[in-house]
Amino acid sequence: MGVEVLTFGCRLNAFEAEVIRREAEGAGLSDTIVVNSCAVTNEAVAQARQSIRKLKRERPSARIVVTGCAAQTQSEMFAGMAEVDRVVGNDDKMRASAWREARDAFDIDASEKIAVSDIMAVKEMAPHLIDGFASGLPRVFVQVQNGCDHRCTFCIIPFGRGNSRSAPMGAVVDQVRTLVERGHAEIVLTGVDLTSYGADLPGAPKLGMLTKQVLRHVPELKRLRISSIDSIEADADLLDVIADDARLMPHLHLSLQSGDDMILKRMKRRHSRQDAIAFCNQVRRLRPDVAFGADIIAGFPTETEEMFSRSVDLVEACGLTFLHVFPYSPRPGTPAARMPQVAGGEIKARAKRLRAAGEVALRQRLQAEIGATREVLIESEMQGRTEHYLPVAIAGERVGSVVSMTISGSDGERLTQ
Repeated sequence: MGVEVLTFGCRLNAFEAEVIRREAEGAGLSDTIVVNSCAVTNEAVAQARQSIRKLKRERPSARIVVTGCAAQTQSEMFAGMAEVDRVVGNDDKMRASAWREARDAFDIDASEKIAVSDIMAVKEMAPHLIDGFASGLPRVFVQVQNGCDHRCTFCIIPFGRGNSRSAPMGAVVDQVRTLVERGHAEIVLTGVDLTSYGADLPGAPKLGMLTKQVLRHVPELKRLRISSIDSIEADADLLDVIADDARLMPHLHLSLQSGDDMILKRMKRRHSRQDAIAFCNQVRRLRPDVAFGADIIAGFPTETEEMFSRSVDLVEACGLTFLHVFPYSPRPGTPAARMPQVAGGEIKARAKRLRAAGEVALRQRLQAEIGATREVLIESEMQGRTEHYLPVAIAGERVGSVVSMTISGSDGERLTQ
């Protein structure tokens, strides 16, 4: 058997999984499972640990290598697991040499399992050209940025990913062109802090310029998306593309985190509630049919009921359609972990209320789509997605094609034709 990569967490990991598989197989590894972990919450780390134990029970002969953000930040914990043969750092996992070393280092003492370098010492992002994704998915991700220079008080990810660094624009364009030539209809530009793209490159290009270059130089690209952005960093070129190029999908996912100004300050976010609302209004003027998603944390330390209610109100104030709700999880070593905590039961209750508000918002948007004609990317034999990332129940369409459909109804979770 070859190399299997089990990926947790963000979209960036989906791209990196392809690099890991290629480099590990190229190094001669076989019968190996790589767990590409996430550290964003305690639950994500626990899921990785549970999966490792389950995998070892199911495939006792397989080698298990752990990498990703949790491996970077908690390497000794994973090395202490009897099921784990190697722990590889988050930057190291993208290098062929790390996988050759892993191949040669199995069956050594547990204290020597760790191969994790200093992520903060990494200054450049080496572009990795992927010929095609093993899964053959219609929608694929292209990594254009990694790391983060900001230090939000709740977030451990900069310590798992390092400081911000960007792929050169030419390398990104080449990667997109290659994937389009391989038949992928939709490309998603992704990164840890996507709107910080380019600050470390000559001339300091921004995300908007990168987006324009991709669309200009890959005219055969059918659909382009950008993943989660920090709205306060959205540049003029990006707004121009949103307004003027239909191939950039009218769906933006925003890193909002809270609707209360005091909580935003304690999170060390750089935007206010009004900034978020103003951005959504501005984009909606440029692209009236745009759909917004957002990350919001429930139960951040010191959050009162009144503060939390402003996060619930933000769903309507910003016109959000998709909500990604995070129950607050204290990450060791972060400033927020030392702040007065909200009771666990209250955090769960608030998260449930936020999710309910998100479900209402989604149903309303689905209902509003009835009668519209949409271009639907067929993801599987059962489902496609519109330009706005709304799911559509389908049947009998070719996977990977983009089909014009008139929406006739909704079952509350998906559109129907």
